[in-house]
Amino acid sequence: MDGAWVGTWRPHRPRGPIAAQFTSPGPKYSIPGTTGYLAHSPIKTKAPVCIFRGDKHPMAENCSPGPRYYVQPSITRTGKYEAPAQYICGRPNVKMTKITPGPSDYSTDKASKHVYKCSPSPSMGFRHKAVAANQTPGPNVYTVPKVVGPNTAYTHASPCYSMKWKSKHNGFAEDLSKTPGPAAFPRVELEVYKKRAPEYTMGTKSRIRGDSVKPGPADYSVGKVTLIRPQAPAPTFGLRHSVYTTNLITA
Repeated sequence: MDGAWVGTWRPHRPRGPIAAQFTSPGPKYSIPGTTGYLAHSPIKTKAPVCIFRGDKHPMAENCSPGPRYYVQPSITRTGKYEAPAQYICGRPNVKMTKITPGPSDYSTDKASKHVYKCSPSPSMGFRHKAVAANQTPGPNVYTVPKVVGPNTAYTHASPCYSMKWKSKHNGFAEDLSKTPGPAAFPRVELEVYKKRAPEYTMGTKSRIRGDSVKPGPADYSVGKVTLIRPQAPAPTFGLRHSVYTTNLITA
């Protein structure tokens, strides 16, 4: 062990470096600034940089003619603007190759149905030869279903009332002496209009299928009904030890 005693203990060598044993350079390092764009602090955001410079020097040779040319008002940024105009000149010479129809050759009377709305106007004419062999029924063969009355095909019928003659039953001319009496009708059973009472049929005993002997009522013990009835606790007195335990043998 190296070193002298300090009081009651002796200093020993440290296991690792201690920061207090080393000297620092002191406050000779400065924090980077937050203004400007040179040596800016990397942990701060930079603001937009605007540079102001002087006027640009004039060129040695001027390539622009200056405002000595007059620009027409019709010149726009997309090109020259011209208003629509019609030229007045003579008719051009057209080589006549064929005779074209004039206005009188056209019929303008039938043009109204193409321009204006009009009701359908079928034309009456002769039957075509191609349809002559087709023996189809004409319009007079079919009948239009009626819409009046109870038996309508596709419309709702309103209530209909029919007039008929007066019935002779219960009339003033009916002879009541010819009606049947109470004895003419059969007796109506009571079960028809009231609740029927239970009925029992007495017959012979049916034959039991099979040749096996079945137990009778005397073969059952009705006293031990512990399956469906509650039972009081019934302790049993017996040996507590096992029956296989060897008895004590004394000499």
